[in-house]
Amino acid sequence: MPDDQLKGRVAVVTGGGVGIGFAIAQALAAAGARLVITYRSHEPDAGRLAALTASGGEPALARSLDVTDETAVEGFARWLGEEVGGVDILVNNAGGLIQRSTIEEMPFSLWRRVQALNVDSVFLVTHHLLPLFRDGGRVVTVSSLAARNGGHPGATAYATAKAALFGFTRGLAKEVAGRGITVNALAPGFIEATPFHATFTTDESKRATLETIPAGRAGLPEDVASAALWLASDGAAFVSGTIIDINGAQYFG
Repeated sequence: MPDDQLKGRVAVVTGGGVGIGFAIAQALAAAGARLVITYRSHEPDAGRLAALTASGGEPALARSLDVTDETAVEGFARWLGEEVGGVDILVNNAGGLIQRSTIEEMPFSLWRRVQALNVDSVFLVTHHLLPLFRDGGRVVTVSSLAARNGGHPGATAYATAKAALFGFTRGLAKEVAGRGITVNALAPGFIEATPFHATFTTDESKRATLETIPAGRAGLPEDVASAALWLASDGAAFVSGTIIDINGAQYFG
């Protein structure tokens, strides 16, 4: 991608303070986009925020946001419109497993929390930011390999939520195509150096998973970021409603 291809564009990345979200934000900033990131539990320090300065010099903005709270998301959208005006790129990255539990053992309250964090959040942020979108914009949503294969034990609720994002992506792609807006999703497999696996995956499980990856290594946040960057670029203007698998040939959707 040419340097500064995204110069002059505004990109919003939810859950952009750490892991995959931060790597995506950094890649978009390096390509010239002005970054606005949201965070909940991982507030970026001054150094990490400075790393998201656009190549053209525009500083990144960070705002705490509960993406499951409609009132908070509405407030964020109003602030965003006043602060930066229009939006060109939205990366729906915020999400998480919350905790592992079988369906038999899972209380409905946990089921709802998982769906709210991973599905309701994508609806709320997209719904309230679409009025700010300029024609030709990009929506990229981070799903998961779990949506393809059901995930590891205790992740059925998470897998269900991430699979729902496939349908959301394809439906929304048709709704906004007339404005030149593309909508796509990423389905990362085992991506190391993220809070997800640091919290929910044992060393033994990591070793077992690595043995199933033909590429012979775990993915990195940068592997996901490069795919997101391409989808945000002019070169992907005719790509919409697509799910991109990022898993080192571990699984073919």
